Amino acid sequence: MPLLSTRKNDKKVKVTFGNGLLFVEKDNGKQQAFPLEWFPELQKATDEEREDWTQTDKGLHFNKLNLDVLI
Repeated sequence: MPLLSTRKNDKKVKVTFGNGLLFVEKDNGKQQAFPLEWFPELQKATDEEREDWTQTDKGLHFNKLNLDVLI
């Protein structure tokens, strides 16, 4: 039987926004930057909407926006 965890402490990436970019820093220290123009929903989102995300097997899911970002 698989164990599931939804604790926010289990996130293995750090997500920040700045200068029109979405930055994703992985636990190994490597960082990727994505232009927010690729994700109009994120570009127009409030800070609260941007901060409510969960990590998935393939990337990030922004819960309040119902938006997936593959990383």
